[in-house]
Amino acid sequence: MISQFFILSQRGDNIVFRDYRGEVPKGSAEIFFRKVKFWEDGGLEEAPPVFNVDGVNYFHVKVVGLLFVATTRVNTSPSYVLELLQRIARVIKDYLGILNEDSLRKNFVLVYELLDEVIDFGYVQTTSTELLKSYVFNEPLVVDATRMPPLGPATLFAQGTKRMPGIAVTKSVVATEPGGRKREEIFVDIIEKISITFSSSGYILTSEIDGTIQMKSYLSGNPEIRLALNDDLAIGRGQGPVYGYRSSTGSGVVVLDDCNFHESVRLDSFEVDRTLSLVPPDGEFPVMNYRMTQEFKPPFRINALIEEAGAHKAEVILKVRAEFASSITANTIKVQMPLPKYTNRVSFELEPGASGQTTDFKEANKRLEWNLKKATVLVIFYSLSPVPLTVILQSKVVGGCEHTLRAKLSFSQELHGNITKESGPVSMTFTIPMYNASRLQVKYLQIAKKYGTHEPYRWVRYVTQANSYVARI
Repeated sequence: MISQFFILSQRGDNIVFRDYRGEVPKGSAEIFFRKVKFWEDGGLEEAPPVFNVDGVNYFHVKVVGLLFVATTRVNTSPSYVLELLQRIARVIKDYLGILNEDSLRKNFVLVYELLDEVIDFGYVQTTSTELLKSYVFNEPLVVDATRMPPLGPATLFAQGTKRMPGIAVTKSVVATEPGGRKREEIFVDIIEKISITFSSSGYILTSEIDGTIQMKSYLSGNPEIRLALNDDLAIGRGQGPVYGYRSSTGSGVVVLDDCNFHESVRLDSFEVDRTLSLVPPDGEFPVMNYRMTQEFKPPFRINALIEEAGAHKAEVILKVRAEFASSITANTIKVQMPLPKYTNRVSFELEPGASGQTTDFKEANKRLEWNLKKATVLVIFYSLSPVPLTVILQSKVVGGCEHTLRAKLSFSQELHGNITKESGPVSMTFTIPMYNASRLQVKYLQIAKKYGTHEPYRWVRYVTQANSYVARI
């Protein structure tokens, strides 16, 4: 149960506000933004997703620069409310096509209608785009995607005004297309979040992949879809001939610990040929969620070393090596390392010829930051439809390369004890398009309905991201 829901801009402007129960005093949005803007509790640089101020619980998530916030006075499950906020953002994006401040302001009547159907007196009714179509009647005013400012992951596949399909599909699932003709297309994203812990010597201590297959359909007539996965896919630890068996790709059987499916998926032939059959509902939805702890090759190797260089000095050496093929690139790479609390100055030394790399010492929380990107390379996106390949120039880190950073630390007091215990661990965040560590593949995407001479566009994208990528010192 929640009391209020509101959406704030990056400046703190109140774009949408709905009070469902009248239990929280007015001005909660201003209190929340002031607390988040000037957060200083616990030494954290940013406010946590859940906190309490004067007996009011505040829950928030940030989506493309917008703050989605819920408040309540009762003891409510944080994971439940945070998931609700993410789903509300997804539903609004399904209806508006583009989720930003401009689209919200132009469609505030539609947004309030959606909120009244999603939540009633603080209790959630439904977050299904498909079911909401029966109760929501306002038509969205579509914002021109080419005028949308670049925000977050949506720009990973953009250059100028051209945009590549993926998670950020900039079309509404309910709006009427200009001219009456609808572009028939379907989007499938295989998104994997990796969690790895390396030992100080570089060995893997723990590893896990949390993956999801996301789908968004713009096909008319609700045709049946058949999604074929690897033939050698096994579900459950110890299942499948892991030893002494090689798949057709030569990479071995793919073993998932467990998985679950969307309610629209039929599993009649899944055990036979690993094919999922479904009639996709409107909006973006997860076809399949899965988890994998089988040993896999990490996309990056991190090595960290810190050594004393005198009574008041030390040196840090960080090495990052991209373990994937040179035809693949990574972006939005950031390496962070907490330093001893008595560190007062840091000087950095990058490898000769390094370009596009930035370093910083965050003195407030004693943290080293290293951002990487490399020279301009070609990134190729593939379509399952008979259309030309698309090539875009981007500046990213190329697979197979290695980067080194040296940082010289100066301390305000003489060293005592083991410096490694007061430093680290090293953490890393990244995004790698067209790469997945689990080797789960979409073999083909089949549409049952015939479309005459016009074949629908079928887009498949793979994305790997860091969830918890940590190296001990």
